[in-house]
Amino acid sequence: MLQPIADGVFVHVSEFIQSNCTVVQGRKGVLLVDPGITAGEMACLAADLRALGQPVVAGFATHPDWDHVLWHDEFRDAPRYGTARCAASIRDLLAQPDWTDAIAQGLPPEYADEIPMTLLGLIEGLPDGARRVPWDGPEVRVFEHRAHAPGHAALLIEGSRVLVAGDMLSDILMPFLDLEAADPLGDYLHALTLFAEIAGDVDVVVPGHGAIGTADDLRQRIAADRAYVTALRDGTALDDVRIGSSAPLDWLPDIHEWQAQRIRDRRRA
Repeated sequence: MLQPIADGVFVHVSEFIQSNCTVVQGRKGVLLVDPGITAGEMACLAADLRALGQPVVAGFATHPDWDHVLWHDEFRDAPRYGTARCAASIRDLLAQPDWTDAIAQGLPPEYADEIPMTLLGLIEGLPDGARRVPWDGPEVRVFEHRAHAPGHAALLIEGSRVLVAGDMLSDILMPFLDLEAADPLGDYLHALTLFAEIAGDVDVVVPGHGAIGTADDLRQRIAADRAYVTALRDGTALDDVRIGSSAPLDWLPDIHEWQAQRIRDRRRA
């Protein structure tokens, strides 16, 4: 079910790790950002939009992780955008003969049979350095960075003052680093600085996974994520409810320990 979060902006939430699809009202239809996880959920979203008389006129993938580059037949042939690096990354994956097997290894088993693969990753890259989503609707600014994944982008819906953060700024997930990057910690801190610089233009933040937040939540999440990344960098103790004994998901402490060990290994190399 669509939930309004600001003027002309809605979210549709998946059961899978509270995944958020952002829906932005345009002049002739809607922009879908990270549209969903299972075929049933996306069909439900399409039905909700039909009931509102709103066709899908564009899509956007914030980054190339499998759960952000899915699509459904009922969204029809609307153009699907991402940054140039995002599109290149998923294109390289799809060029591999065993790409379905590679993705299948990371699918949650309880949803694997419900995830549509046929339209996965068919992303059109924006020109390198593009600052706007090219569509007939409100100005949507693109802020590209290197945290979490290559070609990751956050979107600022200017008139509604909504920041769509992709897989960052979550209340339930600690920062997930791109440990294949040359400087994963520096990349993440740079992105958080970028978010801090535009925080004054934001009233609502939409993380890829987790609860929709206010402007105050945005600042608190920036601070919490900066504390997490800084502690990994410096090897200092960390007090973060997302990775403790009462973590929102029981596998998060293990992911945290794995990330911390990888950082320690890189430091010794």
